[in-house]
Amino acid sequence: MTFAATRQNELPLGIHIRPRLRLSAVEDLIKKHRVVTPVPSRQTLIRMCEDGTYDAKLIRGCWEVFEDSFWSWANAEVPLAA
Repeated sequence: MTFAATRQNELPLGIHIRPRLRLSAVEDLIKKHRVVTPVPSRQTLIRMCEDGTYDAKLIRGCWEVFEDSFWSWANAEVPLAA
């Protein structure tokens, strides 16, 4: 069974889930997709969580970034081709 991309994270009662990424996964994605080079330090990523650049939560002492928030930031960082 396939789902439309917009309904992929929707539960039966219309409840939407937002997947989260740990900061280590954010670092890996930045490296893999070369969003920015060099990859920001862990302290810089934590500041980005604290200042609202990423929509993130501090859970049990670890920052978790909402995946959609990360991708919208990553897409904004991509320079336009000349």
